Amino acid sequence: MLKRSISISLACLLASACTRERDHRDVERYIVESERQLAESVATGDTTALERILADDFVGVDPIGDFYDKATTISHTRQAPKYFVSNRANEIKVRFYGDTAVAQGSETWERSSGEPLRGRFVWTHTWVRRNGNWQIVAAEDLIAPEQPVKP
Repeated sequence: MLKRSISISLACLLASACTRERDHRDVERYIVESERQLAESVATGDTTALERILADDFVGVDPIGDFYDKATTISHTRQAPKYFVSNRANEIKVRFYGDTAVAQGSETWERSSGEPLRGRFVWTHTWVRRNGNWQIVAAEDLIAPEQPVKP
């Protein structure tokens, strides 16, 4: 009887771990795709993804150390196509800590004028699951030189 109980408990534990792992893979795909949409919005001015992705209490820190909120981000994104020709996400890594996920990545951008014409944003976004929805609550952004193309 004890052996059977241990076997059942172990099976339940493994099933739970498998379900959690599958859930994390699905959420990771959602976060990566959302981050790609966020990056593309800089060149398109489409704020649809931002309105869904950013929490109402979102706060970010820009490359010069100023804080910004969701409303500011949406406003600046609508204006961004005046300056950016393209912006695309590069590799994005996601790590989970319960109902929190940390996404780190970079974006390669090109501007229509100004110096430099090309560069990278490097960022860390903190995602939190609230009421079943994953949203960004915090961001820290840096501007980095464009990486040389690897042969």
